[in-house]
Amino acid sequence: MSDPARATLERLLRKGERARMRGSDRAASLPMTTTASAADYLALQTLDEHERFHAAIALAERAGAIHVERDRHQGDGQRLLRITVADLDALAAHLGIVLLDARAAAAEAILQPWQARFPVIADVLQAWRSDRKLRARGPEAAADLADAARAVAALQDTGGGERILRRESVRLFGDSKRLERLTPWLELLVTGETAASGLAREEVWSAIGLRREPQPLLLAGSGRVDLDGTVLPLARPYLGLPMDALRSLATDARYLLTIENLASFHDAASDPAAAHGLLLYTGGMPSPAWRRACARIIAGLPAAATLYHWGDIDEGGFRIAAVLADLARDAGCSLQPWRMSMSTLLQSHDAPATRQPTPATLAAMQRWARRAGWDEVAEDLARRPMQLEQERLEIVLPGTDGPG
Repeated sequence: MSDPARATLERLLRKGERARMRGSDRAASLPMTTTASAADYLALQTLDEHERFHAAIALAERAGAIHVERDRHQGDGQRLLRITVADLDALAAHLGIVLLDARAAAAEAILQPWQARFPVIADVLQAWRSDRKLRARGPEAAADLADAARAVAALQDTGGGERILRRESVRLFGDSKRLERLTPWLELLVTGETAASGLAREEVWSAIGLRREPQPLLLAGSGRVDLDGTVLPLARPYLGLPMDALRSLATDARYLLTIENLASFHDAASDPAAAHGLLLYTGGMPSPAWRRACARIIAGLPAAATLYHWGDIDEGGFRIAAVLADLARDAGCSLQPWRMSMSTLLQSHDAPATRQPTPATLAAMQRWARRAGWDEVAEDLARRPMQLEQERLEIVLPGTDGPG
């Protein structure tokens, strides 16, 4: 089949598919007399080109795939006026193309074992049936999404400590880089949303307990920790602890401040005021092992201690805050924002230049802020939309001269 003829028939096929998805009973067609729908045909120059095009259309017609209307009153009677779908499935077979509904059905069969566990898969399938791509992929990505579901389920069911990314990839798939290639689908399953989350790759991995290399729990402040029966005092400026070994904490700290970014944690841990509280580095998105250790730390706080979180003022930062707020609620506490709104930054005379979020990003930031229970922060974002990296702010700790 000549390329111009195939391009025309593929265009007709796509139009027919869209009509089928809309439930239209009207057969899709292409007028062959206008540039908008028949540019390939009208651009033909030589007799040989016209004959090849007409021959290809005639083959599709004989296959029962299309109806052809020709101008019988001019020239040799072969000039095309309109082509119409006679049988969409026959046209697809003639072109060697699998139709969208068949591809979506195949994808659903592959993903069926995981739909109950990961409800977002139903949204993915609906998007694919509507000819919308997710993560730039269509139904052909079903096997990748199924592998991602297998990996997330395996990590959730194991319930152990953090695992090394490439070693786990070899264990699950016999391929050390397979999990990294699956990151867009891991993100979708972790967040339960089809929209991109704004999380970095490392944060997606961390959310399901994967790390490139082992990470200690970094804790600053005063107190004593029980590590599998060995009691140690917290050291200055901070102590790195194996997460799964932490059994309990004894402290008289006035507050616990979780900090999203490493540079800010190091600077805060070196501040003399850190002695009055506990500072805990989240490592970006908290992993399951980190969350278990944090719950034990919260259990060791004095009853009057306050829980704060300080992170980036962006979608990822508020998503992390929502995860930590859930953790605090499970422990019977509430989580307060620390320096995560313009109103608090202005009060402390620390308001560097910020970036403007897109409307979609702003809406996501507000949604996650409210999920964290921070309605006032969400309202402040509505009044003064902004994005700001935590590292751009000076260190101010609770109980010193700056508001939270």
